[in-house]
Parts: sequence; structure tokens; C-alpha cells
Amino acid sequence: MNLAVCLLCIILVPLAAAGLALIHQGLGRSRSAAHAMLATLCALGVSAIVFVLFGSAWAGYTNGLAHTLQLAGNHWDWLGAEPFFANGLAPGLLRSPYPALVLALQMFAVGLASLIPISAGTDRWRLAAICISSALFAGVIFPLFAHWVWASGWLAQLTPLFGLPPFTDAGGAGVLQVVGGLTALSVAWILGPRQGKYTDKVATAIPGHNIVLVLFGCLLALIGWIGLESAASMLFYALNSIQIIVVTINAMLSASAGCLAAVLITQIRYRKPDASLSANGWIAGLVAGSASCAMVSPLAAFFIGLVAGTLVTFLVETLELRLFIDDPGGAISVHLGAGLWGLLAFGLFAPTAGPRSALLLAQLVGIATLLGIIFPLVHLGNLLLNKLIPFRVDADGEWQGMDIRELGAGAYPEFVVHADEFVPR
Repeated sequence: MNLAVCLLCIILVPLAAAGLALIHQGLGRSRSAAHAMLATLCALGVSAIVFVLFGSAWAGYTNGLAHTLQLAGNHWDWLGAEPFFANGLAPGLLRSPYPALVLALQMFAVGLASLIPISAGTDRWRLAAICISSALFAGVIFPLFAHWVWASGWLAQLTPLFGLPPFTDAGGAGVLQVVGGLTALSVAWILGPRQGKYTDKVATAIPGHNIVLVLFGCLLALIGWIGLESAASMLFYALNSIQIIVVTINAMLSASAGCLAAVLITQIRYRKPDASLSANGWIAGLVAGSASCAMVSPLAAFFIGLVAGTLVTFLVETLELRLFIDDPGGAISVHLGAGLWGLLAFGLFAPTAGPRSALLLAQLVGIATLLGIIFPLVHLGNLLLNKLIPFRVDADGEWQGMDIRELGAGAYPEFVVHADEFVPR
């Protein structure tokens, strides 16, 4: 592992957070833009502090200390046992840069994942509730699954446990994207739709206020994603700095294929390309490609992105029009839907010395764990937090906008006239 290259890749990760922040505030209303950006900074800050002080102890790292269970004659590594407050990195105790690099990457990664639910809660999720939900996410949810996958936990040890290949998630499609997408689904269910979104079970279009920022956010996200995938592949799957070139190529191909698939499909269906869905297709391609990174061919990366972009255009419509889930930024479709596809696609396209069915089954075990264990934990935690600090702003505050209600001033006080015809008082 090249220390300088890995550190440089980690430093690029916050650009992915900046990209997602621009996307979810651009797809929301102008009256909530400043709130969305401040919520981004707060979620990043809370996640970093809570993870470094507490969550990192449970996330652990490969060959680090861990809690194990003796079950059916096997040792199940289920939780890290590192010191709290990052005391293991104290001067004189650090013998290798590896634990520090893992902590640095995961500190940014957990922050990135904590931003995903903000997109689903746009225009109605209170700042205090965002902070406390981010603390739960960084302190408990993310460390648990990250340990299982990236720190020699039981999902990475399926070979001795079940005779299967290990569950693989090279760039965080499951650890970040799906876990963040499941949290977004939980938040959207708890909050309910925005005022005026559904009338007599008919969805009303509430367009985003700044699609230019959304598209610019896609470009920033590409750079951050390449850094994230490269660093994770080097730290957790022993890719060398030369193989990072393939990560870059595959990331660009999957994002491009996802975007162009969405452009083509919306052109055919609506006679005009839809810019917001095309942006979602770009991010969906990056999300789906994260599971494989450099472990598949460029052709496979292109196909993975193509399917992801196609899938997202139909998922967004299904959630909004059929399931009545109001997700302004498309976070559930992009991060949960495309992330699950990416994990499955690794089993379909990654080279394997054994039977293809075993590799697919290993990936399905990881997907079942996400849906059957992580999601119930996420939703139960958020339901309890909602009792403690109500997630949703009051009706009058939503009509005024989150900027005025929670911050006392709008993002565009001199230049934007609000169009309220779709929001009945």
C-alpha cells in the first residue's frame, strides 16, 4: 500500500459530501436551501465526533481487537473492541499507519453516509433531529455493519463459517450507500410527505429550485467517489496504487452509463431529457459501481452503471406515484436501490475461482443482513428518537420554509419570490 496515494485519496472524499449537499439542496425548495447546507455541515461534524470518540471502537479494523461469539462450533466476530476516544492512536502506541488511515477514511465515510437521509427529509426535517439521528448512525449503525464487512467481521469470514466466499464491498456500496439509503427510507416514512405533495392520492410535482447546482454537485461527487473507492480498496482489499487507475476508469464509466441511460429513457418517455433524473442516474452509476471498483472489467462497470441508471428512473416514479413516499432528492432510489444492485452485480461479474452460485449466494447473505438486521435497527432507533425530539417541523414552519423557521433568514432574501400555489395553507 502506498501511504501517500492512500492519504491523498482519503483527502478527496469530502468532495463527495460537497456534491451530495449541492444535489439535495438544489432538489429542494429555495426557502430551505440554507437549512439543507447547514444540516450538511452539522451532520458531518456530529458524525465525525461521535464516530472518532465512540463508533470507531466498535468498527475496528482488520486484525484489531474484537468481540466474538462461540456459536455452532464457530467464532463469530461481531463487534470491534478497540479503545474509546481513539486512545489506540495515542503517541507511542501507534506502530503502523494502517489503523490511523482506516479511522481517517471511515470518519469521512460515515459523514458521507449520514448526508443521504437529509435528501429524503428535505423541506421538513428539523436540524436538531438531523443531528441526533446522525449521532445514532455514526455511533451504532455504521460501525456495526462496517465491522462485519471491512474489519474481518463475520460477513468477511463466510468461508470458515459457511464455506462461501466472503461478502465483498470494495468501495462502500453496502456499508455507506445501502445503509444510508435504508436510513433515508426510515426518515421518509416517519416524516411523511410534504404539504401539498399528494391530493386525493395524486402526486403534485414540486420541482427543485436550482438544477445547475445539482449538476455541478454530480461533478464534485465523481472526484470524491474516486477517492473513496480507491482508499477503501487499498485499505480493505489490498489493491495497489497501480490498480487505482482501474478504479478511476470504472467509476467514470459507471457514472457516465448511469447518466446517459437516464437521459435516453426520459427522452423516450417524456420527449425531453429530465435533468434531475439524469443527475440521479449519474450518482446511481457511482453508487452501483462502488461494490466492485477495480475488481470487474471496464465493460462490466459500464453495464452495471447502465442498469443502475435505468433502474433509478423507474424506482423514483414507483416510490412517488405508487408507494406515496415523498423523497425530494431521490435518495432511496439512488443509494438504496442502486446500492443493492451493485452488491448483486459483484456476484454476477467479478472473477471467481469457484462456482458463480457461491459468489452470488455470499452477496445475497450480505443483502439479507442489510434488509433483515440493519434496517429494523435503523427504523426502531429513529422511531425512538422521534419520540424524544420530533423529526418534523410544524405545518406553519414548513410553509414559511426551513430557513426562516429554523435559521431566521432565507438563503436568497433579495432575489427569490416564492411560488406557493402548490402549498395550501
